[in-house]
Amino acid sequence: MTSDILRTVTEIAAAETGLPEAELRPDADLRAMAGVDSVRVLRMIARIERTFDIELEDEDVFGTSTLAEVATVVDKALREAA
Repeated sequence: MTSDILRTVTEIAAAETGLPEAELRPDADLRAMAGVDSVRVLRMIARIERTFDIELEDEDVFGTSTLAEVATVVDKALREAA
C-alpha cells in the first residue's frame, strides 16, 4: 500500500465524517469514533470509489474497520484493475 492511497483515504474520511484529519490515525477503528455511523462510512466508501475510479467488493469493505485496512482494499482493487 502506498502512503498516497492512505493519505487520500484519510482526507476523504475527514471530509465525510467531519473529524479532523489529525484524529484519524491509520489504526483507529472507524466504527468506534464518535459521530461516525454506517451512512457516513458508506458515503466515504462511495467517494473513495469515485476518486480512484474503482468498485470495491462489499465483503472487502465490510471486513474493514480502520483507514489502513480501507487503504489496503483500495490498493488491492487498483492492482486488480491494472
